[in-house]
Amino acid sequence: MSSTAASRFAAVYAVLTAAHEIGDYWIQQDRDAAAKGKPGREGQTACARHVATYTATQALALLAADRTLRLNLDWRRAAAGLAVSAVTHYAADRSAGHWQEEKPTARLVRLARWKGSTNWLLRDPGAGPLLDQAWHKGWIAVAAAVTSATRAGTYTGPPK
Repeated sequence: MSSTAASRFAAVYAVLTAAHEIGDYWIQQDRDAAAKGKPGREGQTACARHVATYTATQALALLAADRTLRLNLDWRRAAAGLAVSAVTHYAADRSAGHWQEEKPTARLVRLARWKGSTNWLLRDPGAGPLLDQAWHKGWIAVAAAVTSATRAGTYTGPPK
């Protein structure tokens, strides 16, 4: 199956998003979920462990989709896209458990407050997880764009 840039992006986004759900909810260990937002080495290690399994889940899903759908992905671009997803996932997950702090210590929580979500975060315990997932999905779109970009030298002109 030949894939256009748009269909390749859509397929990669769908695969990375589905793998995100599996990696974030099924694969993540409870001990890591409980500790990934803690300060210091314990939180950093738990978060890194989670992001490693999360990224492996996305990589395996991407490999399966590439082979099955014949997406013809460039694996250097795929590695770069997976890195975007991993780094931004780590940054968000270090905020776990900090969303309702009055004086936030986590960067993503401070960003959410700066952009005007303070009252929502303090009023609604579900606001933090929603902002967390929106952050993940937005960056997954960037990762999909990086991953699905066509290889250098393979441009065949505009569609006919």
